[in-house]
Amino acid sequence: MDVAEVAPDTTLAAARLLVLIFTVYAALGVLVGLAFVARGAERLDHGARGGSLGFKLLIFPASAALWPFLLLRWLRANGEAPAERSAHRDRAAAPSEAAR
Repeated sequence: MDVAEVAPDTTLAAARLLVLIFTVYAALGVLVGLAFVARGAERLDHGARGGSLGFKLLIFPASAALWPFLLLRWLRANGEAPAERSAHRDRAAAPSEAAR
């Protein structure tokens, strides 16, 4: 017995729901991506200030796809580019053992 034979309406409804969710996600991604490329990239990374059209076209697809992460980071930004965090920077910022 095939699942499609048991509940064709349920399967079709689930497929339509998935398409709707993807469509809404993609539409929001395009809107947030355009706004991010126009204004947000400059706020998060000062190196993006004055970026060329080629640069903006290059970052748009990823901005649209990863819009929830970028939107959160953009909303949390305080006007300064976030400091890069790595084990090397953490070690350099920690008080040295020789100074103790």
